[in-house]
Amino acid sequence: MNSATDNLFDLRPLLRGSGQTVGVFLALICLIVFGLMRYENFGGAYNIASFLNYNAMFILISIGMCLVIITGGIDLSVGSVAAFSSVCAAYLSPYGLQVALPGGILAGLGFGALNAFIILALRVPPFIATLATLLAAKGGSLVLSGAETIAVDWSSNFTRLGMEKAFDVVPWSILIVLLVAVFAWVVLERSSLGRTLLAVGGGEEASSLMGLEVGRAKAFAYLFSGACAGLAGVFLASGFGAGQPLEGVGWELSAIASVVVGGTLLTGGLGSITATVIGALLLGLVFNILNFENGRGTISLSAYWQQVIRGAFLFLVILLQMRVAKRRTVTGMQLEKAE
Repeated sequence: MNSATDNLFDLRPLLRGSGQTVGVFLALICLIVFGLMRYENFGGAYNIASFLNYNAMFILISIGMCLVIITGGIDLSVGSVAAFSSVCAAYLSPYGLQVALPGGILAGLGFGALNAFIILALRVPPFIATLATLLAAKGGSLVLSGAETIAVDWSSNFTRLGMEKAFDVVPWSILIVLLVAVFAWVVLERSSLGRTLLAVGGGEEASSLMGLEVGRAKAFAYLFSGACAGLAGVFLASGFGAGQPLEGVGWELSAIASVVVGGTLLTGGLGSITATVIGALLLGLVFNILNFENGRGTISLSAYWQQVIRGAFLFLVILLQMRVAKRRTVTGMQLEKAE
């Protein structure tokens, strides 16, 4: 059999690409089965709807973060941008969902554009640039709101987005998140822009020498991340009935954790939208189960201890990812020597 035929039937690259997704998915299934067997109301409609509504925000910012990290960057501003966008959406809520929804997204998109400008035009490292916009968004939301929550207009249709279900089946928030995830998956897996995003993360200088539009790809990643954070802010205001200027603290860490759990390398060049979404659901489910355990009186963990657990979990996953990346590097070098 010739080499062309060998390559045709070689499924190892495909299996390597899907292994992380399969592993995270199996872990999610195991947690769901555990919850259904242990808790009486775990599979109830109220718990499912509440879980999906609340975690829709984290799934959104995780999807945006995934594309940014794939390019080798980072976006620390997403939590504060979501809080700023929630305040903007709350102020616009008297004009209805048709105004407040795009208004909140545009607020996030504006910060995404600012991040892209600072990183690409001023050549500031992403960590420093997005840290600066984090502080700007946080301060802006406090100034805009007067450091108070801004109640939404309950007489408008704005709260339908965060509190009602589409066709009385699926929460509107999770349906929109699904559409965003499909769009991001198509961009990453089925477009030249997606291939450029992966190439930039693998080596920005090499991508430039190949003639790829590096600036365009990186700008898209930060714009998309900002828009996702803006939409998450709209969900926050609509679901909780108020713009929350003090929310969003630590959301960027939750997004990074979801991305890392999904197998996206922090150094860039490798990632999966599907695994990121599953990773966000997995982390959300862990804390949902912890809340059920608190209710049973088995354990007593405050929200502060849950933050400690989230940090420890992220640390362990990063250590595991470093070992896997090192093993892949060693294996690749051995294959090159064998050839």
